[in-house]
Amino acid sequence: MVIQSAELKTVCGVTSRLPKHDCPEIAFAGKSNVGKSSLINGLLNRKALARTSGQPGKTQTINFYEINHSFFFVDLPGYGYAKVSMKERERWGKMIEGYLGSSKQLTAVCLLVDIRHEPSANDKMMYDWIVQTGFSPVVIATKLDKINRSQISKHLKAIRSGLGMKQEDPLFPFSANTKQGREEIWEFLEQALLAESSSLTQG
Repeated sequence: MVIQSAELKTVCGVTSRLPKHDCPEIAFAGKSNVGKSSLINGLLNRKALARTSGQPGKTQTINFYEINHSFFFVDLPGYGYAKVSMKERERWGKMIEGYLGSSKQLTAVCLLVDIRHEPSANDKMMYDWIVQTGFSPVVIATKLDKINRSQISKHLKAIRSGLGMKQEDPLFPFSANTKQGREEIWEFLEQALLAESSSLTQG
């Protein structure tokens, strides 16, 4: 994928209406310190388009990034950060649920998990949530450079088992530092966008 343009187009808070447009959307979900902003920046070859924060739980909005004037990356609020109040967590949950259940343009949903750890209860809940909305989550295991190469297969197996994934379900290890996994992720996303475009044309 050649990135010709990428810009933050719309920011939606709790009371905001989702933007209306005709472009496919690829959403990114994950706990608040899993590296969503770093992944988005890495995929787009940008250093700071999506703002990374040293303070987990800071992203409280749904951010829409327009790519090549043809599709959107949608960054969903991070979940599972303990220092955020229960009321705040419930509010973010409703935002995410509202988006996943109502977006007409949603093409794929990427779920980010930390490759170093087995999926948390929140990760499993989000995975099941995405499945219930009719999507097969694209699971991306971040922080790949934090483990030894010899441990990768073992950790990926633990993620598949912990989330209840099928063997054929997409799972991509990724490092924001080395960009390992970037090409494989883009190849999959481009196929999803192409399939969406073909179905719209036929429809």
